[in-house]
This record gives sequence, C-alpha cells and structure tokens, in this order.
Amino acid sequence: MRQVPVYFYSSKSGMVKLFAQNLARPVFDLGDRDIRSTVPDGPWVLLTPSYKTGNADNDTLPEPVKRFLRNPEVRRKMVGVMGSGNRNFGTHYQAAAREIAKKSGRPMLFEFELQGTQWDVEDARKILEELDLEIYRGHGGDAANARPQETRTNPVEPSAPTEE
Repeated sequence: MRQVPVYFYSSKSGMVKLFAQNLARPVFDLGDRDIRSTVPDGPWVLLTPSYKTGNADNDTLPEPVKRFLRNPEVRRKMVGVMGSGNRNFGTHYQAAAREIAKKSGRPMLFEFELQGTQWDVEDARKILEELDLEIYRGHGGDAANARPQETRTNPVEPSAPTEE
C-alpha cells in the first residue's frame, strides 16, 4: 500500500532528520532546494521543529518550511502536521507546528520533544499508518476527505520494571 510521505526540515543538529529517517517511509528534506521546488504528487505530512525561545520578534517558522508552503498546491495537499520542540521554550513549545496547523486547518498529528524517543518513533509510525489506511483505503486517495482530528503527544516513557 502507498504511504503518505513526510516532508521535514531539520537544523544542523540533525535531530528532526534522525526522527524522520526512522519513520520507515518516504521522507524528503526541505533543507534541500531541489525538494522545496517540487510539488508532492499526493497527500503529505509536514514535520517541523520550533525555535521560538520567548522573543516576541523571533519568527518560529523555519525559512525553508515557509518557502515550501508558499505554493498553494503544496498547501492544499498537506494533510497533517507533526512537530518537534523543546519544553524549555514554555508557551512557545511546538509553536511552529501548531501555528501551521491552525492557519492551514490541518490537524496536529503528533508532537515530540527534541529528537524524540524510540516510543515516539513507534507512536508516530502508528499514526502515519492509520493515516495511510484512511487516505488510501477509506477515501480512495482523496486527501481532502482525510482529516484526522486527534492530536497526540509523546507518551510518558515507561519506567523500568520493578522487582517484587
């Protein structure tokens, strides 16, 4: 079955890139100018970091993400948003992803902190697999009808088993 691709942007730290590459599906790096100049051939998901640190003048949205989203056809085909953030940013945690989701009317599919955990990757994979089923089986490939409404955040990491 076809998989919804993930288009992502990652800073030089590479944390978002590592997360994206572990999703076991087609991923495309918006840091690459050639990728930014393309239009996805169907539904796609955005994965973006947030950088706002409390400075009201600090723009949250990474420039490559803004450039990619300038194309109306690209925006129309986007079916959801995932975000990486840093809880140290307080109220600005996930600001970029949440702002894009709100402005586009697309759902926040998943949020995780920094590079995420192995459990975050597993949860994100499950969410994307559900999205694949909804789009490619349930709606015959019509992305306009596939709008998952549930926002999921990273779960609390399970603690080590205790001896009784």
